[in-house]
Amino acid sequence: MAPSKTPQSNSRPKKEKVFHPDSRKAGQLSRVQLRKAKLADAASKRTKKHSAQADVYGFFYHAIPPEGTLSLEEMHSIISNVWLTRHDDELEQERAARRKGRPKSTRESKLEEIKLRESEQYRTGMDVPDLTHEATVQLFRKWDQTEVAYIQLLRFIRISSVDSMTAVVSKQGEHYSLKQSVTAQAISEAMVADHDDTLLVEPPSRFASTMMMMDGPLS
Repeated sequence: MAPSKTPQSNSRPKKEKVFHPDSRKAGQLSRVQLRKAKLADAASKRTKKHSAQADVYGFFYHAIPPEGTLSLEEMHSIISNVWLTRHDDELEQERAARRKGRPKSTRESKLEEIKLRESEQYRTGMDVPDLTHEATVQLFRKWDQTEVAYIQLLRFIRISSVDSMTAVVSKQGEHYSLKQSVTAQAISEAMVADHDDTLLVEPPSRFASTMMMMDGPLS
């Protein structure tokens, strides 16, 4: 008996449909692809933004003293002498490497832009974790240095190079322990604030040495 022949499949690979550029279907596909591209771009920017924020908060995390809190004067010193100058060495290297008459490198221009932007931000008012506030410092010490959302629990103050003697509580902080003390803090701060001024004068805090531990320049 002759062996039976294996039936051959008549199925052929489906050809990819090609739509006329002006057709409704082509327009729909184009919109879908555009939306995917926008979402991918937004996700990338969001990741970069969170990374940049983590770098900023990481800097102030390393500014926490081994014990106690910082004074407002120490906060200003850290920002002006460490934060704003952290790229100076690299910037000088870029300038030294540039031959006379040659245009600035992309890196040199970017570093100058960062320095200018951050200096202006500090002049007009910079929001930073309140390292003069004991409860905030205690919470900040528990941060894992990666989860940016945790920072929302902290109290922030706005400080400016124009007036180094005053600070404004710009964000009370979402941690329950900070919310419970809002009333008491408001009463205490009102006693040292001018009655016709919205700036809150920060009381002197205990001085402690600041140990700056950084792995490298932040970008």
